[in-house]
Amino acid sequence: METEPLLDPAIGHEQVESVLQAYFGQAKLRAAKVSPSYLSLWETLEASTAGGKRVRPGILMTAYQHLGGTSLEAAARAGAAFELLHTALIIHDDVIDLDFVRRGHDNVSGVYRARAEEAGQTPEAARHRGMSAGIIAGDLVLSGAFRMLDTVDTDPATRLRLAEILDEAVFASAAGELIDVDFSVSPGAPPVAEILDMERLKTAVYSFEAPLRAGAVLAGADDDVAAALGRFGRDTGIAYQLVDDLLGVFGQESATGKSNLSDLREGKRTVLISHAAQGPHWDELSHLIGCPELTPAEADRARELLVLSGARDFARTLADEHAARARTHLDCPAVPPALRQVLEHILDGAVNRGR
Repeated sequence: METEPLLDPAIGHEQVESVLQAYFGQAKLRAAKVSPSYLSLWETLEASTAGGKRVRPGILMTAYQHLGGTSLEAAARAGAAFELLHTALIIHDDVIDLDFVRRGHDNVSGVYRARAEEAGQTPEAARHRGMSAGIIAGDLVLSGAFRMLDTVDTDPATRLRLAEILDEAVFASAAGELIDVDFSVSPGAPPVAEILDMERLKTAVYSFEAPLRAGAVLAGADDDVAAALGRFGRDTGIAYQLVDDLLGVFGQESATGKSNLSDLREGKRTVLISHAAQGPHWDELSHLIGCPELTPAEADRARELLVLSGARDFARTLADEHAARARTHLDCPAVPPALRQVLEHILDGAVNRGR
């Protein structure tokens, strides 16, 4: 379960909220004509999106405005498409991970599991009910992302390019998710390079690279600007995910909103684990990670071993290296200085969490 980067994507926030409110409003009207249970699903789905930071729309709209874009409505609709994509991906990710809670509250699957349990279904049947609802809900908003993009007021050629960027994000995220699933059932730990590639595909592309490129394309920026922003987004996303993995083990739950036990109990294959697997402490560590009943004391020992093996410092250094590489992509003369400054702020917020 990911935490959001500490960004400040305030540009266009109200416009995005308005677009999303209208989207769910229309969907609920359509659903009510089908059945009360279908309306209930849409209400649950809408509730699951409330309170989000709208990071991806903020990133897209930041690039758009600093590159000369003038239609906040068009940018808000493009941003809302990426927010719907994000919603779809995290709903499906929770199904894959058998998670029924997100950010301390029941997710879509959790709501439907609880309803099934209250109706007297067996735990197994209730679990199946919850996961089924999650798959259906994720499918709906994934379709909605592409439908939303069709409402962006721009020329046909630009709309096609935006659709291609969104499609690339879905394609990459699915590949990254599959690789992550494969890692979870494979013995040992994958090489660092393979984990970084998985994290780029699963997270960096749709969260950073694609929204930045989409904002540039919608603003009519040159191809070299869109490409430079995409490269910046790729390395920023990898750095962000490396920090997220560190916080998943060493972070304070009160600050991150995320358990610092779940990754260890799951045995999540991260750069931390890959690096530690090559060292002398792996024999002991390998018996701790991936244990569903891992105690807090055992988790503390696992953290000690990750520090002793140099894995924590290695992951932090790698995150800093990708952040430094991201900054070099902003040296493109076509990137306006004001946009460069904002993106550097976004980068700092993404990689300096927990310090």
